Amino acid sequence: MALTLTQRAFATSREPFPAFIGGFGSGKTAAAIARAMALKTQFKGCDIAYYLPSFPLVEDIAMRRFPELCERKGWAFKMRGGTSPHIEFPGAGRILFRSLSHPESIVGYEVAHSICDELDTLPKKKARDAWNKVIARNRQKCAMANTVAVATTPEGFQFVYERWQKQPAPGYVMFKARTIENAANLPPDYIQNLQNSYPSNLLAAYLDGEFVNLAAGSVYHEFDRHLNGTDATIRPGEPLHIGMDFNVNNMSAVVFVIRDGNPLALEEVTQVRDTPTMCGVLVNRYKAAGHSITVYPDASGQATKSVNASLSDLTLLRSAGFTVLANNRNPAVKDRVLAVNQLINNQGTRRLRVNFDKCPTLVEGLEQQAYNKHGEPDKTGNQDHLNDALGYFLCYKFGIARGPVAFAQIAGV
Repeated sequence: MALTLTQRAFATSREPFPAFIGGFGSGKTAAAIARAMALKTQFKGCDIAYYLPSFPLVEDIAMRRFPELCERKGWAFKMRGGTSPHIEFPGAGRILFRSLSHPESIVGYEVAHSICDELDTLPKKKARDAWNKVIARNRQKCAMANTVAVATTPEGFQFVYERWQKQPAPGYVMFKARTIENAANLPPDYIQNLQNSYPSNLLAAYLDGEFVNLAAGSVYHEFDRHLNGTDATIRPGEPLHIGMDFNVNNMSAVVFVIRDGNPLALEEVTQVRDTPTMCGVLVNRYKAAGHSITVYPDASGQATKSVNASLSDLTLLRSAGFTVLANNRNPAVKDRVLAVNQLINNQGTRRLRVNFDKCPTLVEGLEQQAYNKHGEPDKTGNQDHLNDALGYFLCYKFGIARGPVAFAQIAGV
């Protein structure tokens, strides 16, 4: 079976931490096994570890597919089972097979290179613990610098997302693969069957290898960082519209401009201590640069006394020279969410655009915030502050687009 270009690039990568991120049927395990065997044939004196999420998967995948490949290639080997399964190559070391399910048991051996198959199916903490343990085993000397590779389906915003996409350290590189790249090795109706079975957000993960919110009940389920993205930036002297959420030691603001009647979120301000500090940030960053500023805050700020007991937060904003627009009370949460979702995507029209380079925390919140068990937007993951700030502005300025109401004639009335 010929490797795809993405599989080959991953299998031959010399980066310290390469990751093959792909959908169902994209050839992840084939790429991982190809990498293991490529390393073994090049560095015969080095041992390699191949990890899977559970021991049954070690038996079903590693202990079956490695011997099959060796037999096809005519390579001499001995398969060893028991509590320490491995495949042994005469005069050329071993490939050890281990489970990731109990990170504390990843001890007592040394290898030069490792491959973790389907790491992202583990809970985030367990995946992190296992990863750290695997790295600690990689201390056998080898002519090529030690590597730890991953081949996995992206399971939402879990460990692999955090380590390889959100905040990648040097050496953490991704090879993304779509299922269609490997179509020649799949049944002819495989992709169509997936498309018929999964909703669009799951297809983005399971066909395209993208990191998306897989949680049931995502609040902003239609938000897409690419479809709702923009590289636009604030122009000199452009009027600014700022949505603001009040939180002691964690005030948040989203900075908008309006172009062609559409809202563009172009910058964010996060983790500000209090209202006076926020006023100072906005004055120094924007007002001093010649921008007029209109603030659309949390309406509860009319009564909030963040620092000075005699002044409300809204009074402080006005004293800083900002125009403040707020209703007497906040809109119902469901109305605010509906207003945002209609601007994210309303029958294919996406009016809200976000600069995801300048607003990384906002983008993360829109992608990840889900409903809690009470049917309310979850506030335990610190993903709500910028979302709320965004919603106050959008709901005030754009409201909720109500569809036309039809009246039917009732017989006899």
